[in-house]
Amino acid sequence: MDTIQIVNLTKLILSDTIPNIHSLLILKDEKLVYENYFAGNDEMSGKKLGYIEHTIDDLHDCRSISKSVTSACIGIAVKKGLINNIDEPIFSYFTQYQKNFDEQKKKITIRHLLTMTSGIKWNENISYRDPRNTELRMDNSSDPVDFILGRTMVSEPGTIWNYNGGNTQLLAEIIRIVSGLPLDKFATQELFIPLGINKYEWLPLTKNMPAAASGLRLRSRDLLKIGMLYMKSTQFKDKPILYPDWVEKSLSSAVNRPSTKDKNAGYGFQFWTYKETVNDKEVEIQEAKGNGGQRIFFCKSLNLLVVITAGNYNNWEIKNDSKAVLTKYIIPAINIASS
Repeated sequence: MDTIQIVNLTKLILSDTIPNIHSLLILKDEKLVYENYFAGNDEMSGKKLGYIEHTIDDLHDCRSISKSVTSACIGIAVKKGLINNIDEPIFSYFTQYQKNFDEQKKKITIRHLLTMTSGIKWNENISYRDPRNTELRMDNSSDPVDFILGRTMVSEPGTIWNYNGGNTQLLAEIIRIVSGLPLDKFATQELFIPLGINKYEWLPLTKNMPAAASGLRLRSRDLLKIGMLYMKSTQFKDKPILYPDWVEKSLSSAVNRPSTKDKNAGYGFQFWTYKETVNDKEVEIQEAKGNGGQRIFFCKSLNLLVVITAGNYNNWEIKNDSKAVLTKYIIPAINIASS
């Protein structure tokens, strides 16, 4: 890598030209070539924490990266035989909520939840501080599952992509139903312990129900471990944690999504996919993505994995954001060095 570019990137972060970045880790060719932590204003689940000197051992809000981790837990449940087929309708799992299912809703499958194509009426296109935001309304409901399944249908399942944290919460409930464990306990047993992740928080939505869409808090190095699982199908006791086929499908575009910023915008199993042109070269990128600038970036063609945490919550207008760190500075440093 061109170290001058990376040194310049560090200076831009320190000067807040690239604002409120909290950590940056770069794994290139399976080697951790850069790791740094920065001070900045932070929050925990919307509660302001003030100005924090972030360190290697600090937990950080993952926000919607939690969705990608929930997806990994579904993949583990499939591998363990707890879920036979992701194309089976979810109706059979939610027996106590059958009153909420009309004929169209009965067609929703686990795959539709994974790919955000359930067709359930949902609006997360407004601020998460706006009481009209459907995820916020779910968070404040006494029975989130009933709230989600009680929503009307606006499209045929599998046809239209619409970002919907309720889909992820239903995935978490399916994990509880098939395993007998809430999402956080299942993740601990089947994902975190095998990956050597021993410090985390999964904030609750209600009692005994973790906030699957946004509640996970991890250290940056442990986010890197999650990324490495998808980069090379990490094994535990000589057995893969996830089927390689699951990893491939998770990071492949299963559905097109509307975007004015991303080329070839798609969505996999709770992962975002797109292409970027950098130095006249087209690069395929996948990412686990969370509000505020939380990112795990995958660039398999470059054998590159990048983790970023930041504190820019609900600020969608920043030009020098986490994505810019990747596309304007890190990838060009690799291209220059290899050209």
